[in-house]
Amino acid sequence: MKQTRTEARIEARAAYDAYLAECPARQLLDRISNKWVSLIINALADGPQRYTDLARTLVSVSQKMLTQSLRALERDGLLTRTVTPTMPVRVDYALTPLGESLVPVMRTIKAWAEQNMDEVLEARTEYDGARASADPA
Repeated sequence: MKQTRTEARIEARAAYDAYLAECPARQLLDRISNKWVSLIINALADGPQRYTDLARTLVSVSQKMLTQSLRALERDGLLTRTVTPTMPVRVDYALTPLGESLVPVMRTIKAWAEQNMDEVLEARTEYDGARASADPA
């Protein structure tokens, strides 16, 4: 008996396994776990922003990395890019409904990192100290 398209999609979706490198879900996970992507989604959570506003918010992001990240997010359907033909041209970025569905996850991860940074720094100091005393000079 031949599968319908819907049945084939359901079967393929069930077969997604992010532990496999060639899995599309793994590729998406790679994308959304990128630090700039996470910060872009958090920055756009409060509404559309211009490119220059995003660049100012994301201190130390290079123009190349910001552009690449925005294009990748647009390609994945997580944000939209709107060009307004003014002088100079105005470009706005906004989350799509799919992108908005990531906001709670990204905000939680960002908040966790900010709230637990002292403990992480302490653990790093202890680890580095133990390694330094164990390594012969």
